[in-house]
Amino acid sequence: MLLDENAILSDAQAISATGPSTQVMDLTAPGNVAPGSLYFVAQVAAAFTGDGSVKVALQTADTSAFTNPVELAGATFGASLLGTAGQILCAVPMPQGVKRYVRAYYTVSNVSGGKITCFLTDGVEQK
Repeated sequence: MLLDENAILSDAQAISATGPSTQVMDLTAPGNVAPGSLYFVAQVAAAFTGDGSVKVALQTADTSAFTNPVELAGATFGASLLGTAGQILCAVPMPQGVKRYVRAYYTVSNVSGGKITCFLTDGVEQK
């Protein structure tokens, strides 16, 4: 798995409230073209506490302001997965319909203290 710093959407980002990733990726910027498929990966960087959940979504838009974001993929993860640092939450191939910009978006419900790392990569480690 190759990891490019330009493809990191959240680098151990504290997820304390509903909101977007700290970084947005412009897929048309020079150097951001990758051959083959990309994967959207989300991983717990620091364990969450609480009995709630976090929804991790991949959003895309025509503008960097995400005025009209489109959700390409998303899944909700409960406390059992969020409580373990290093836990990979999802590793999915980039869906159809990607526009110029992509970001992660987190919807938080009754959890705190956790951090997530989210990125695009050319492949996923197999265990």
